[in-house]
Amino acid sequence: MENNKFILIDGSSMLVTNYYGNLPKALLFEKDPEKKEKLYSQIMHNEKGQYTNAMFGMMRVILKIIKEQNPTHMMFAFDMTRDTFRREKYPDYKGNRGETPEPLKEQFENMEKLLEDIGFQVMYDMKYEADDIVGSVAAKFEKEIPSYIITKDHDYLQLVNDYTRVWLIQTKQETADELQSKYGAEYGYNSKFAAIPDKAFEVTPPLCLSEYGVRPEQIPDLKGIQGDPSDNIPGVKGVSSAAMPLLARYGTIEKVYEAIDACADAKEQKALNTMWKEELGISRSPLKAMIQYRDLALLSKDLATIRKDYEFGKSLDDFKISINTEKAKEEFERYGFKSLIDKIP
Repeated sequence: MENNKFILIDGSSMLVTNYYGNLPKALLFEKDPEKKEKLYSQIMHNEKGQYTNAMFGMMRVILKIIKEQNPTHMMFAFDMTRDTFRREKYPDYKGNRGETPEPLKEQFENMEKLLEDIGFQVMYDMKYEADDIVGSVAAKFEKEIPSYIITKDHDYLQLVNDYTRVWLIQTKQETADELQSKYGAEYGYNSKFAAIPDKAFEVTPPLCLSEYGVRPEQIPDLKGIQGDPSDNIPGVKGVSSAAMPLLARYGTIEKVYEAIDACADAKEQKALNTMWKEELGISRSPLKAMIQYRDLALLSKDLATIRKDYEFGKSLDDFKISINTEKAKEEFERYGFKSLIDKIP
C-alpha cells in the first residue's frame, strides 16, 4: 500500500497531556483539593460551562498531525476503567493512581464522542487497556501498511518492529531534538526530510536497544525485574541495576530462571554469582532476591505485556480517515474551537 500511513493514537495519554499542559498555573500548582475545586472556573470552557482545555489542545494536535503527516488511516484508543483483567490478576495494579479530576473525567467522555461524531475510529473496552487495543490493531495490519503509534507511554516500545514505529512523546521539544541529534548520523535521521510530530522521538528496533538498553520484545522482561512505579508493578526488589546485563545475556526472565534452576547446590549458585560479577559486571548479586520473588517477577512481566488478542472485528478500510467536515464545524462551534475551524482538512 504505497504512500499509505496508519497512525494509532493513545487517546488517553494525549488527552491527559493536554489537560495538564493547558491548565491555569494557579490550579496546576495548588495542592489543597478544596482550593483546587474553587479554581475550576478558570479552566477553559464553552458557553454551556463544559470544560474544554484538554479537548481543544488534543484537537489542535490531531489537526496538525494530519496536515503534516498526511496519514490515510487513523484510530484512537482510550482507557475506560482501571478495573481491567490486570487488576483481576493483581488487585494493586495502578493502585497508586489518584482519582481523575472531574474536569478531565468530563472531557474523556466528550472527546471520545467528538472524535466518533466527526468520523474517526474510536475504540475502548472494559477489560482491555488502550495499549492492548492499539497493540491488537497494529499487529493485525502492520504488514499491510506502515504503522506509527503516538504515545508518551514507554510500555508501547515493546510493539516496535520492522513494520511499526513508536513516536514517543517527550516532555520538552529540546529532549526530542537532543535524541534525534544523538542518533541522527548513525541511523540516517534528518528532521528536514523526515517529518516527526512535535516533541516526538521515533523509536526503531535498533534505537530501542541503543537508548533504552533492551530490544523491544524485552520491555516486559525489563519491567518484570525492575517493576514500574507508574503502574504499581512490583518487579524484584533491590536488583534493578542487574536487569539489563541479565537480559543481555539470557534474553528473557524465564531463561534467567533456567540458569538459576540449573544450579544443583549452593556451590554452583556461588559459581553463577561469580560469573555474573566477572562477565556481566553485576557487583551486587541479585540471585537471592530473584529466587525469593520469582512469582512476582513473572507476574510483573505478565502485567507489563501488551496483549494482541483484542477482538475488534474491523477491516483496514474501516480506519480510513473520512472527516465529516460539516459535523466537525458544528462541534467546533459548540465547544468554542473557532480558531480550529479553518484547519479542518
